[in-house]
Amino acid sequence: MPHADSSYFAPGLSKDEVYTQMIEQTRGLIYGQRNWDSNLSNTASLLWHTYAVLPANINWAGFYIRDDKFPPSSSQNTSSDRVLLLGPFQGKPACQLIHFGRGVCGTAAAKKETVVVDDVMAFPGHIACDAESRSEVVVPVLVGGETVAIIDIDCTEVKGFDEVDRKYLEELAGVLAEGCDW
Repeated sequence: MPHADSSYFAPGLSKDEVYTQMIEQTRGLIYGQRNWDSNLSNTASLLWHTYAVLPANINWAGFYIRDDKFPPSSSQNTSSDRVLLLGPFQGKPACQLIHFGRGVCGTAAAKKETVVVDDVMAFPGHIACDAESRSEVVVPVLVGGETVAIIDIDCTEVKGFDEVDRKYLEELAGVLAEGCDW
């Protein structure tokens, strides 16, 4: 059963230890629950609390979901373009719709690979939902070789993410891909 203690991290943990605990806590939070909306909601909160104990100054943590994963009446996409819609998150209000191939999120979704951007101001076509964001990591959640969602984390510092972040966020994407009905 989900519990607020899932977001507690003991003082003095290394970055690897914090991420390892976050992955295990995610597994516990989604155990027995296959609904992606419910699982991503708890995971967005857990990510927010995870970054509160890490040195990076995170200002947004959450998900965008491929539009056809929403009920058909909710889909705003009337073209053949693939679109990501805003999903569960923590932070300031965000862009609601991102086309595959546009911005960091759309690029990661279209390429089906993680994109780490050291300086978003230097990324061609960056979509600025929050002017304070300076770096970003976006990880696709892949099911059957297709992007069904993306994990998006923004930081107010240039070079806020490294290979450790990439490694564990990719592992998290795998846990969510397997643990949800998409």
